[in-house]
Amino acid sequence: MCLAVPGRVLDIGEKDGTRMATVDFGGVHKEVCLEYLPDLQVGEYAIVHVGFALQRLDEESARQTLALFEELGMLQEEFGDPWEQAAAQAGTDSPWPFADGPSPDGPSPDGPSADGPSAAEAAASRHARAEGGRL
Repeated sequence: MCLAVPGRVLDIGEKDGTRMATVDFGGVHKEVCLEYLPDLQVGEYAIVHVGFALQRLDEESARQTLALFEELGMLQEEFGDPWEQAAAQAGTDSPWPFADGPSPDGPSPDGPSADGPSAAEAAASRHARAEGGRL
């Protein structure tokens, strides 16, 4: 679900000729376009939908809405890690979706497995190809 979420403007700048801001959504910081609200200032609140600030909002209304979204788990749904959400829905402990995922112990000291090259070998191979060389 895509929500229109209130956020507080932390800083304002320009990116490729577009007025942009870093906006705080209850601890999650995102880059937001300010073209629809050109006079919005640092410290003010706005309703943001799909990366665009759409409407100015007073601080009390913003805080109440953020608290309600937090209580309902909607902030996590909107801004949470999609891998963690998928893992939770699947009932697994690990958010890493691949069987060959990162090991908490690092790469295997035995080198490549029967499944293919180690991560270090794969990276070296990509680097060599990018440089136009051979292994």
